[in-house]
Amino acid sequence: MNYYLRRTLRIPLTVLAVATLTFGLIRLLPGGPFTQLRIQLIRQGVPVEQVNARIEALQNIRPDAPLWQQYLDYLVGVAQLNLGQSISLNQPVMEVLARAIPWTIFLVVTSTVLMFVIGVLIGAVQAYWEGSAFDQMASGGSIFLMAVPYYIFAVVFLFFLAFQFNLFPTGNAVDRGVEASLSVEYFASVLHHAALPILSFTIGGIGSTALNMRGNGIQVLGEEYVEVARLRGLSDSRIATRYVAKNAILPMYTGLLLLIGFRLGGTVVLEQIFSYPGLGYYLIAAVNANDYPLMMGCFLVITVTLVVAVYVADLTYGLIDPRISAGDSDGY
Repeated sequence: MNYYLRRTLRIPLTVLAVATLTFGLIRLLPGGPFTQLRIQLIRQGVPVEQVNARIEALQNIRPDAPLWQQYLDYLVGVAQLNLGQSISLNQPVMEVLARAIPWTIFLVVTSTVLMFVIGVLIGAVQAYWEGSAFDQMASGGSIFLMAVPYYIFAVVFLFFLAFQFNLFPTGNAVDRGVEASLSVEYFASVLHHAALPILSFTIGGIGSTALNMRGNGIQVLGEEYVEVARLRGLSDSRIATRYVAKNAILPMYTGLLLLIGFRLGGTVVLEQIFSYPGLGYYLIAAVNANDYPLMMGCFLVITVTLVVAVYVADLTYGLIDPRISAGDSDGY
């Protein structure tokens, strides 16, 4: 219980550290956020005497207050899930994030699961038939996929499949005029728009997953209990699934959860390429528009998601692999 309690208490401390870092980094930007905001508001015709009040309404921070007071105001807003008002969209930041996060989670989770399943299957076959022609071809293909960034695949797919052949849309998450519902038309439209981003993200990670699974599988195949299973006359299929695949996948479990957190940040480029209205798309839009409240909200969500992924992986790995106890895992 002490182990789980320590891990749980680290979450608010880590979130506090992330919020503090975000608060500080934004203020280290050239000119500072308040200077840029003042310029934008004055250009929009806001009277000078009302500028500070508008800034306070947008960021939930009093610009004329001491830095420590601004910091406390910011933390209170984060605790209340009130991240201020988006400057460029003129909407509450939480509303923008709530609208964007489901699309990003859909891309990340779907592509990561597909990447993991396909990569594990390929790697398992490679390990079982180590040295074969398939193993050599698959290893070469995996190295190639690892060497090419996912956004290169995204650009190629967008150019040929969307612009040249008009097989897929070039933007948005659903067709215009299609209302959100449980209808077949809505789900078909969502999948049609998400197909290329998911395909790009999936292909970009298959190579590393397959090679990791191959290495783990080869190591497991050399264990004594596998030799004993063969001597007992068990079938190759049972050995491959019950003994090799099960134990080879276990070390990859933690990496899978961490990968979901890291890939959340990777959607910044992907969603910009496909004009997909997720978290990464709005983050780039916020940077281009000097929209500091929205920028800080996006940073906070991405980092908190990674913290939660680490927490879940840390607490559940002992449940997935009974050989690892809470006390033993505390050392890494």
